[in-house]
Amino acid sequence: MPLSETAATERVKELLEYRQAERGRLERIRDYLRNDPDWRPSWLPSSAPSEVHQLARISRVRLLPFVVNARSHAMYVDGFRTPRSADDVPAWDVWQRNRFDARQIGVHRSALAYGAAYATVLPGEPVPVMRGASARHMTALYGDDDDWPRFALEKRKSGWRLFDEEAVYVFDGAADGEALRFLGYKLHGAQMDGEAVCPVVRYRDTDDLDDPVSGIVEPLMDLQDQIDVTTFALLVAQQYGAFRQRYILGWATESEEEKLKASAAKLWTFEDPDVKVGEFNQTDLKGYIDSREATLRHLATVSATPAHELLGQLANLSAEALAAAEAGYRRAVTENQTVLGESHEQALNLVASYMNMAPDPSASVRWRDTESRSLAQTVDALGKLTQMLGVPPQELWERVPGVTDPELERWKAAAAQGDAFANLTAVLERQATPEREPETGTPEAA
Repeated sequence: MPLSETAATERVKELLEYRQAERGRLERIRDYLRNDPDWRPSWLPSSAPSEVHQLARISRVRLLPFVVNARSHAMYVDGFRTPRSADDVPAWDVWQRNRFDARQIGVHRSALAYGAAYATVLPGEPVPVMRGASARHMTALYGDDDDWPRFALEKRKSGWRLFDEEAVYVFDGAADGEALRFLGYKLHGAQMDGEAVCPVVRYRDTDDLDDPVSGIVEPLMDLQDQIDVTTFALLVAQQYGAFRQRYILGWATESEEEKLKASAAKLWTFEDPDVKVGEFNQTDLKGYIDSREATLRHLATVSATPAHELLGQLANLSAEALAAAEAGYRRAVTENQTVLGESHEQALNLVASYMNMAPDPSASVRWRDTESRSLAQTVDALGKLTQMLGVPPQELWERVPGVTDPELERWKAAAAQGDAFANLTAVLERQATPEREPETGTPEAA
């Protein structure tokens, strides 16, 4: 039975309390990812000169968005199929019609950044509707079942949506949940294995049985702060101490114009023999630069991001050296793909249940191969698999780097058409060539 208006309103208020409890952490992560022009460091006193505040503002080097991008750029789902079939299952068509080729990017980025993201799967015409939701906009409450939430609350531009295993309840109200107004509900009929479920799928960047998943940004915040402080010190030293400053003892100018003229003069002369001229040593910036690069290398190690991408140092690397440099990064991407892929499969199986099709538990998503490889080496290796081991060439097409499912379909159609033309040509040749009568003869007499 769907919840009554009173019960649904109380459930929304309960979820809003959970939302408020996690809001501080999520917004802090958001601050480290966005480019805020009004950002000011908390460690700089307000009494500092305005010029110093300006240096502090431009000293923020936003590297954590790059860490998230480096990971998400390697994760694209290209298909959903069973091991016994070379074609995608029918539920994949719903993925395509919901334009989830593009929407999956936002889901992956949110899961990597915040540790969780969500997707809603609801009935629709002509196909079920799939939409992603950031952890900043969706709050889910789980019970003993870790796969499907008991309740989920989504913040939308027009208000709120409450999900449970029976219906979707729509509310109007302010962003803080004040003055909630119940607008109605709609049954969704989501079922898996014959049981009603809440049609919200959670995506996590990884899985941990001991500690809560926090994403890849939160553990790196201290390193981001270190880089900002070092960059600030570098800019201050560059602004005030990187140029040689001269001094004169025993002589003073009478006006600013005379001081400017003296500072620009190529030759200084003084009648007073007691006047002494000297200069201060300039500040060496190398230590600041080395310190920042050391923190960048530490950030690359902790985040499993290729160091040459963070440092911008890439010169004459062979394919083998590049693969070795990205080995840790590829392992981290594979872990993320394994966990996120299960959630994609969960969503697509729910799509299949809406379409009255029995979900195939053996079906799995196929990730695009984004690993850095030489195309010539890959083709050579695939050719050897065909020649030496007898692997059918069509079974190796999807291992070509960068190939997509639409391209595979065109290749298969072209190959099938080529086989049809070859068979037709063979038939025509046989019909055009008259059959030769078998030769008969009389055996020679012995």
